[in-house]
Amino acid sequence: MHNFGVPNFLPRACRTPSARLSATRAVAVMAATACAAALAGCSTSDAADERPLVLTTFTVLADMTRNIGGEHVRVESITKPGAEVHGYEPTPGDLRFAADADLILDNGLGLERWFEQFVADVDAEHVVVSEGVEPLPIGEGAATGPYNPHAWMSPLAARTYVDNIAAALTDLAPEHSEDFAAEAEAYKTELDGLHTELVTSLEGVPENRRALVTCEGAFSYLARDAGLQEAYLWPVNSDQQGTPQQIARTVDFVRTNEVPAVFCESTVSDKAQRQVAADTGAEFGGVLYVDSLSEADGPVPTYLDLLRHDIDVITTGLGS
Repeated sequence: MHNFGVPNFLPRACRTPSARLSATRAVAVMAATACAAALAGCSTSDAADERPLVLTTFTVLADMTRNIGGEHVRVESITKPGAEVHGYEPTPGDLRFAADADLILDNGLGLERWFEQFVADVDAEHVVVSEGVEPLPIGEGAATGPYNPHAWMSPLAARTYVDNIAAALTDLAPEHSEDFAAEAEAYKTELDGLHTELVTSLEGVPENRRALVTCEGAFSYLARDAGLQEAYLWPVNSDQQGTPQQIARTVDFVRTNEVPAVFCESTVSDKAQRQVAADTGAEFGGVLYVDSLSEADGPVPTYLDLLRHDIDVITTGLGS
C-alpha cells in the first residue's frame, strides 16, 4: 500500500524533500526544481495509463482485486502494509487520490468506521465487498455487539468477496467480463484448497483442544468453518486492550480446555497474550496476520500467503 499524500512512485528525493535540502538557498532551489520536473514527468506517465483506477480500503482487498482484475485495472490501497485499518485516519492526500478513482471497494460490516465520511464527497462508484456474507456477531460472554467484520479470514466466506469484486469490475469494464469471471473462478479454487488444508490439518487435534485463542476476535468466521471454538482477549482492536479482566477470562478458558497454544495478531502488542501463555503453561504459538499484508519481501505479501501462513501457524500450534 502507499501513502497517497506523498506518492511512492516519485524519486526518493521528492518524497522526503526536507531531508534532502541543504541549508543553502542555492541547493534548495536546485532540489525543488528537480522535484518539480520529476513530478511533471511522473504525472504525464500516470496520465498515460488509461485503465480504470480501483481504490480499496486496505491491502487484502487490493490484492484480491489485482488477482481478479489482472492487467485491465489499476488497483491501489488507502492504507499501507502493516497498518491497523480499524482506526485509520484518512489524510488530505488520500482524499485527493480518491477523487481520481473510478471504483472504491470497502469491506463493510463496520470495519472502516472512518470510511463513510471519506467517500461522502467522492463521485466514484462504491461497492461493499462483504455484501451477502452471513454476518456473525461479536461480543463478550453472553453479550453481543456489532457484526464481526473479519469475514475475509475464512476462505469460504472470501468466495463471496471474490464474486462481489468480479461483479463490480464487470460493471466498471464490461468488455473484460470473461477475463474477470475466469480469474474469479480460479481464485475461488485456490480458496477452496486452503479451506480443505485447514480442516484436514485439524482432524487429529483432540476435541477439547480444538480452540483458537487470539488477541483480537478476528477469527470467528474461520473458526466456525473449521469447527473450532474461539476465545480472544478483546473483540475489536481499541484503546482498551489487555485489561486484567480480559486476561483473567482468557486464562480460565485456556486452562479449562487445555489449549496448547495461543496467538496474537501482527498489528497489536502481544504482551497480554504472552502473559496468558505464562500463566497457563500454553505455548505462544506465533504471530497471525489479519488486517494487513506485509511488504513484498515480507512473510505475507499476498492474501493467499496470509491465509497459508495463518493456517500453518494455527495447525502447528494446536497440534503440538
